[in-house]
Parts: sequence; C-alpha cells; structure tokens
Amino acid sequence: MRFGLTNAPSTCQCVMNKVFKDQLRQFVLVFFYDILVYSKTWEDHIPHLEEVFQILLANSLHVKESKCEFGTNQISYLGHVISAEGVKAEPEKIETILQWPEPKNLKELHGFLGLTGYYRRFLQGYGDISKPLTILLKKGQFQWSQQAKEVFQNLK
Repeated sequence: MRFGLTNAPSTCQCVMNKVFKDQLRQFVLVFFYDILVYSKTWEDHIPHLEEVFQILLANSLHVKESKCEFGTNQISYLGHVISAEGVKAEPEKIETILQWPEPKNLKELHGFLGLTGYYRRFLQGYGDISKPLTILLKKGQFQWSQQAKEVFQNLK
C-alpha cells in the first residue's frame, strides 16, 4: 500500500479478512499483517499451516521468515499471552498499569482508562468499577476526588 493513504490500515484489514474469511476464528486470527494460526493439536496444526500458506500463495501475499514463529506453545499477540492454558494479559502491560501515576489531567486519565479498558475482559464488572472515572472524562468534569483516587487504586 502506498504511504499517505488515510484508509490504508482499514483497507489492509478488509483484504485480509476477505482472504481468510473461511478460516477466521476457526484456526486463524488476523490483525493487519499479523496472522496467528492456532490449533488444539500438532496433528491439526500442520494442515492448518498448509492451508494458510496455500491461501497466501494464491493471493500473491508473502511472509517474512524472520518475523515468523512456528511450533510454539505460547505466544505474545496484541498485548496478550496465548497458550494452552488460555489468554492472559502480558506481564509487562500489567506492570505498566500497576506503575501508572495518579492522573493529573484529562489526557492522563484517558490514557489510563484506555489501557485498563483494553484488558476489561479480565476484570469482571469493569464498566461499573470504572464508571466514576469515566464520568470525569466529560468536558469540565475533571476534579480528582477521594472517590476517584480509590477507584483508580482499585483498578490498578
């Protein structure tokens, strides 16, 4: 894709979704150019890889060997660690949340809520817990109170 096209990322994602439409969420996840092929067993994995490579070849798409990982039991993907045990947040991301300084303005609060919101699936009731901080995002509402401080610490 040419540089400077404002819709290039969405076009790329759309193309990849069309190319892998039959495999998506069956044994393939795609995020732009990152393709994750997953299987329950090694016996299933080899045919899955072969199918993905055939699709790439048929669509004149190429992979860079140095950016590929094969035969791993665990992988970091989009801020998550995926393994046979399931999906969890990357330890580095958890550490970033734990070390996040108390927000002093709207921009800092927005950043914190953006990061914690990305991992909301790991915190039951995230929407209810974070609501007092979300209210502070409204224009003219940023006043850091004791309640906000407690909610912030609770989310960490």
